[in-house]
Amino acid sequence: MKSLLLILTIIPLFTLISQPKHKNLPPEIIQVRYQPDPRPDRILLTVTSDPVTSFTVTWRTDTTVTNALAEIAVSDPSPDFDEQKTRHKAISSSLNNEFASALYHRVDFRDLKPATHYVYRVGDGTYWSEWLQHRTPDAISRKLTFVYLGDAQNNLHSLWSRSIREAYRTAPNAAFFLHAGDLINHSQNDYEWSEWFNAASFIFRSVPQLAAIGNHEYIKNLEGTKTGISPFWDVQFNFPQNGPTGLSDQSYYVDYPTLRLIVLNSNEKYEEQAHWLDQTLHNNDKKWVVVSFHHPVVSAARGRLNESVLSNWKPLLDKYKVDLVLQGHDHTYARGQNIVTGAGEYEKESGTVYVVSVCGAKMYELTPQEWMDRKAENTQLFQVVTLDQDQLEYKSYTADGNIYDAFRLVKTVEGQPNKLTELPVEVQQELRFETTKPNSNQLPDKN
Repeated sequence: MKSLLLILTIIPLFTLISQPKHKNLPPEIIQVRYQPDPRPDRILLTVTSDPVTSFTVTWRTDTTVTNALAEIAVSDPSPDFDEQKTRHKAISSSLNNEFASALYHRVDFRDLKPATHYVYRVGDGTYWSEWLQHRTPDAISRKLTFVYLGDAQNNLHSLWSRSIREAYRTAPNAAFFLHAGDLINHSQNDYEWSEWFNAASFIFRSVPQLAAIGNHEYIKNLEGTKTGISPFWDVQFNFPQNGPTGLSDQSYYVDYPTLRLIVLNSNEKYEEQAHWLDQTLHNNDKKWVVVSFHHPVVSAARGRLNESVLSNWKPLLDKYKVDLVLQGHDHTYARGQNIVTGAGEYEKESGTVYVVSVCGAKMYELTPQEWMDRKAENTQLFQVVTLDQDQLEYKSYTADGNIYDAFRLVKTVEGQPNKLTELPVEVQQELRFETTKPNSNQLPDKN
């Protein structure tokens, strides 16, 4: 493995508070520590465009740390594995606002071996994290499992924590976790980000996390107009830089041996992303294609249609027979195939499966529609997707571990739609809980 040396660079990011100040304040009762200190926290794994031979780690400290470091070694059952470690200097960025100042650090581990257990830690030579383990994917394996999560957004410490922890318990060997946007509620609220990290604990440190950007990751001014993305987005997340110009950390793709995962930003620049999506789908040689973004192609809740997503992206998703489209935003659950909207000529023959899901505590009222083969409301869910040769198995679990929805896709003749087979589930009724209408604090966000 070649040693990577990165020069320490301090890049100041001064943040203007453009949304109401009270939305950025911590609550009266602090449940988790959120102020930075010299000890590394908010440690997060993400992947590069080649996750088989590389991964990225980011973390946070206070501004007294001027020598941020990461160490890595091949794992060994002996505690002496660190004798073979290599040390890497981090690239650091400062994030300053009126509530806290912190440094965010990043190291890219490259030239790694496929299917290999690595141990790494981050720190400054005095303060260190624990040694953490991550296994790189197999370069030739035909089998891959990942976890898909809808909106987290609210009650992250108290209620979302059970969803992501149950997801890890169900799929501990997942190659990555995919978040479909709205990770937090207020984009500039430092405390909410601390709850998001705290809820997942070591999961974020061991399993790579990928995310689509939601509307709640955007800053909004007093008139409710989006003025830019959260200042925490770029310093915390380092996704592949292979997307369209101006959105390279918000629209991107990742390739595994049998999967191309494409993530889009459903908040803006729909036509530019459509052109890039067309090229990315056309030049794909992977057996399976999964696309994820925040705002659904067809909403599962009343009055929330995103016309730009529907008109610009759905014709391409159907034309290229994308296997699975994973979405959030509607705080309900719905799954269907061959959704006919009049948006393109390939709708009736694509076989594309569209899913909307929610894993957090904020719930909206479902609007039942003909395209929904399975639906739910007032239910926290997470999904486990497994690819194996010509089969894709999808299972949606409730936060307490029951299978709510399950199906299998099988590849048929090239150019033809997949064959979908419904699988047995433990919960039979369509709506497991009574309808809960939005309260005054849960009015749907249209954008």
